[in-house]
Amino acid sequence: MKTLTTFLSYAIAMAITIPAVSQQKKKADEGRAILAIPEVEKKDVICFALYTVSDGTLKLTAQLYPLAEDDPKEVRLEIEKGGDWVEIAKVDAIHPGWTAPFRVENWDDSKKTRYRVAHGDEATYEGTIRKNPKDKDEILVAGFTGNSIRPTHGGDISRQDIIDNVKEADIDILFFSGDQVYDHFKHYAAWLKFGRDFGDIIKDRPTLCLPDDHDVGQPNLWGESGKISTLNGASDGGYSRPGAYVQEVERAQTSHFPDPADPHQIGQGIGVWFTNLNWGKIDFAVIEDRKFKTGPAGRVPKQGPRPDHILNPDYDPNSVDVEGAVLLGERQLSFLDDWTQNWKQCDMKVVLSATIFCGGAHIHGKASGRLHADMDSNGWPQTGRNKAISTLRKGFAFHYAGDQHLATIFQHGVDEHGDGIWSFGVPSIANLYLRWWQPLEPGSNREEGAPDYTGDYLDGFNNKITNYAAANPETNPAGNILNTRSAGWGIIRLNTKSREITMECWPRNVNIANPASKQYPGWPRTISQFDNYNPPSWGKLGELSFDVEDPVVQLVDAETKEILYTVRANGKTFTPGAPKGKMFMVKAGKDAPETIVSERSTVGSSPRMVSLMEKPQKNLNSKGPHAD
Repeated sequence: MKTLTTFLSYAIAMAITIPAVSQQKKKADEGRAILAIPEVEKKDVICFALYTVSDGTLKLTAQLYPLAEDDPKEVRLEIEKGGDWVEIAKVDAIHPGWTAPFRVENWDDSKKTRYRVAHGDEATYEGTIRKNPKDKDEILVAGFTGNSIRPTHGGDISRQDIIDNVKEADIDILFFSGDQVYDHFKHYAAWLKFGRDFGDIIKDRPTLCLPDDHDVGQPNLWGESGKISTLNGASDGGYSRPGAYVQEVERAQTSHFPDPADPHQIGQGIGVWFTNLNWGKIDFAVIEDRKFKTGPAGRVPKQGPRPDHILNPDYDPNSVDVEGAVLLGERQLSFLDDWTQNWKQCDMKVVLSATIFCGGAHIHGKASGRLHADMDSNGWPQTGRNKAISTLRKGFAFHYAGDQHLATIFQHGVDEHGDGIWSFGVPSIANLYLRWWQPLEPGSNREEGAPDYTGDYLDGFNNKITNYAAANPETNPAGNILNTRSAGWGIIRLNTKSREITMECWPRNVNIANPASKQYPGWPRTISQFDNYNPPSWGKLGELSFDVEDPVVQLVDAETKEILYTVRANGKTFTPGAPKGKMFMVKAGKDAPETIVSERSTVGSSPRMVSLMEKPQKNLNSKGPHAD
C-alpha cells in the first residue's frame, strides 16, 4: 500500500507543471499593484530613515524622494541638545537611489537621543535613537517577510495593524527578512512605498532589512558570488538584474547596518554586508544565505521540469549534494565561527537570515502542488547546510528567518535529530504564494497531543529536522484574504535573565494586547537558549560552581583541540553537556574562556569549584588543571 501511495504521489507531481518564471506572473498583469513615485513638496523630500547602533557606532541612512537637478545634494544629520538642534554629520545624497548614509562614531548609547535629518531650508524628518536596552530583562524582536502589495491577496490592505501592535508592544528591534519589495524593475519606487508604510515605526528603533530574491529583481536567488545569470528563473546561479541595480538595492536596504565583518567585493562590483549587531546584551549575526549559494542548473541531475525542483520521491539525495556546491561560503563561515566564540557584552546569540536551513514545505502554489524537494531552500546543498548548522550551534544561536510564505518552527539536526539549532520562520505580511507543511506520514517522537504533521522527519534532501508548528493556509483561501492565506508576523522574546526564547506568531489585523486574540496554532512556544545545542545522545560533565556571575564556558576536544562550543553560563553554576566516551578540556572566564578548568573531563566527572577572580592562566600546560 505504501508503495502504491508513493507511486500515485509521484504520478500526480509529475503531472504538475511548476512554471520557471516568477511566482508573480501566474497571470501576467492580473491584480498587479501600480507603482508610481509621487511628486512631493520640498519640505517632504525626506521619505524615511533607518538606523542601527552597535559597539558605539551609529549608522543611519535617510531615504529621499528624487532631487531636482538644481536642488542641493547635501543632507544633514542633527541631534537635539538642550533644546537646540546640533549638526553632527553631513553627506551628499547618492544617486541612483537617493540615499544619504551617515556614520557617527563614539555614539553614547546609554541615553535616548532625538534626531532629525535635514535637507535644504525646508525639509526635516525626525525620529529617536533608542537607549541601548542593556537593563531590560527581555528584548523583543518583530519579524516580517513577504511584503507583497498586490491586491489579489490583500497586499493593498493597510499595514496600520502592524504599526499599532509594534508601538503597543514597544518592540526593540525590527527585522525584515526579505522581499520588502516585489517589483523586479522598480525597486526605488517600491522602496519609497515601503518607507511610507513602515517609516513610522522604523524611525524610532533599530531596523534590519535583508535584501532577498525579489528585492534584487528575480524569482529565486542563487547569487554565486555575483556572477551574471543567463537562465529564466536564474537557476544557473547569479543575478538577473545588472550589478549596478543590485548595488542600489543593497545601498538602500543595508547601508545603515553595522560595518561588514569581512568587507570585500564579489562579481559585478557587488559588496557584502554580513555583520553582527550587539544590542540589549543580544549578539545578532546578520548573514547572507543567498549571495554565495551555488545555482543547481547544469550541476545536479535534473529531477523535474525545473532544474531546482525534485518531484521523484525515490531519487538519491546524495546525487545532488555535489562537490563544490556552496551555501554560505568559507569567508562567511569563518566570520560565524569567530562570532560564536566572542561573548563580549552579550548573554545570548541569534542568527538572522532570509530563510531556514531545510526544506520546510511540501505543497507549493496550490493544494495539489506537491513537491518533494526545492533547491531554492537552504536544505540544499546538504554539505553546506550541515556546515552552517554545525557552526551556529557552537554558540547556541537561535535562528530567526522568513521567506517561506509559511510560518514554521523547526529544530535542525546534523548527526541525529535534535542536535542542532532551532529556527522560527515567520509568515508573510501579505502572502503572494501559498505553501503547506503537509507530510504524507505522521512524524516520529511527537509530543503528546501534538498534530500528526509534527515530530521527527527527513526533508526532501534527507536532512534531519523536527517540526513543532506550521501555520498552514486554508486549502481554498476565501473570505479573510489575509489570514486564510496565513498572513501575519512574528515576535521573539529574548529573556536575558532566564535565557528563555519565546516565539509568537500573530495573524494580521488582531490586537495582540487583547487577551482574546489568538496566535496561529502551535504558538507561542518557549525554549531555553541551551536547547540550541543539546544532542539527545550526550551526557553531562560534572557541575561547575564559579565565584563570578555568568562566566563564559568553552568545551574543547582534548585530542583534536576542536572547540565544541562557547557559551555564557546563567548564574554561578553550569553543567556542560558533552559526547560520551571522549575527553574534554574545559575553559572559562568572566568574559572570555581564558582559564583552564580541567584538561581531561569526561561524562560523569565530579563536580568542582572554580575560581575566576584570580588572573587567567598564561601557561596552558601548567600542572594546575587535572583530570576528573
